Amino acid sequence: MSSSNQALETLDSVVSNTVTLIDQLEAVAASIASERHPARNGDSSTATQPAPDSAPLDALALAHDSATLIKAHATKISLLIINEPFTPTAITKVLRELVAGPLPALASAVQLCTAERYTQTIQRDLSWLGSRVLKELKELVTRIPKDGKVLTAEKKNASAGAAAGKGSLAATGVLWAACDGVVDFSKRGFAGNLVRKAEQFRDTLKDMMEELKEWGEETGDDDEDDEDDEDGTDEEDDEVNQVTAGLGATSISDTQAMLDDLMNSQQYIPRDDPNKIRERLDSCLRRLRLTTLLYQATVKRRLKPLPHAPPSADSNISSRLDEIMPLLKKLPERFESLALAFYELDAPEIDRLMDQCFFEAFAVSELLAKPWNDQKDEFTDWALKYQVEIKKA
Repeated sequence: MSSSNQALETLDSVVSNTVTLIDQLEAVAASIASERHPARNGDSSTATQPAPDSAPLDALALAHDSATLIKAHATKISLLIINEPFTPTAITKVLRELVAGPLPALASAVQLCTAERYTQTIQRDLSWLGSRVLKELKELVTRIPKDGKVLTAEKKNASAGAAAGKGSLAATGVLWAACDGVVDFSKRGFAGNLVRKAEQFRDTLKDMMEELKEWGEETGDDDEDDEDDEDGTDEEDDEVNQVTAGLGATSISDTQAMLDDLMNSQQYIPRDDPNKIRERLDSCLRRLRLTTLLYQATVKRRLKPLPHAPPSADSNISSRLDEIMPLLKKLPERFESLALAFYELDAPEIDRLMDQCFFEAFAVSELLAKPWNDQKDEFTDWALKYQVEIKKA
């Protein structure tokens, strides 16, 4: 057998082994990202455990370095499979380096990012991002030629929507984006990722409030003008005291399309309004306004002060956050259902969902009332004002 044929056979074997490993690692990452995965107190026997006397590894830092190396190695592969001369030994070397280092390191980062230290929110997000990197890396690896020739122009340049699948350059670009997603996530750190999540939830609530206001205006009634909310505890206190007298104006963000879908088959409030839908809408909007302020205050006073690195193992911060974050996520979903009930003019369903929404908002404020060190602070007093005002609204 010639050396070139032997090199091709070796490359084929290494490609096959690499794909098998990626499949195995991707399955683990995807299972952790799934809501079905036991995020706490689950089996962590497959995770890389530090020595008893060593400091715990930083899963986010490890994920950052792994994704950076995967991107660099993928770039080498991408160039090697499209440029003459085709060198199977060089590609084999890069694949072996991937298998020996960055690939298992990324899987270890995902497994080390436990809910006990990092919260379920961060655990699942990193797992999803890691599984995406593995999926896109597999896409690129399977494009490595087996015939000893570089890729044709069609196989190199095909766009993502091509009938035969995207070409190697498009696959490389998607993989780069996936790696950058892990790197950006890791750079934001523990506090930054929780802040980002809460801000997304808050923006969705603002969009929902804007949609409901616009829907209510379709009857021709004039709403009072309000000022945009400002950041800061003094302003938050003022808004809590004033919000029951008027509604605030907010901007529409990227969730517009989702909200438009809800309004496609809507009805409008009749002028005689026999079921007092407008009265219910006014109450809902005032409470919704208060709830967006709660999210804003939560970001500033509870999430931004958290550390960049995860809390120590003996801290209860992560477990508290695992009570709070699901509620912050659930509230926009509840309000989406409530908006649909308004669009259908379903008064009993509006009442039921309003009670549910604001009971959960009250619960969030209660969970957040104490600071992380269990001492009363400025936000504690603000949360009490919020609870009083949301009952009045």
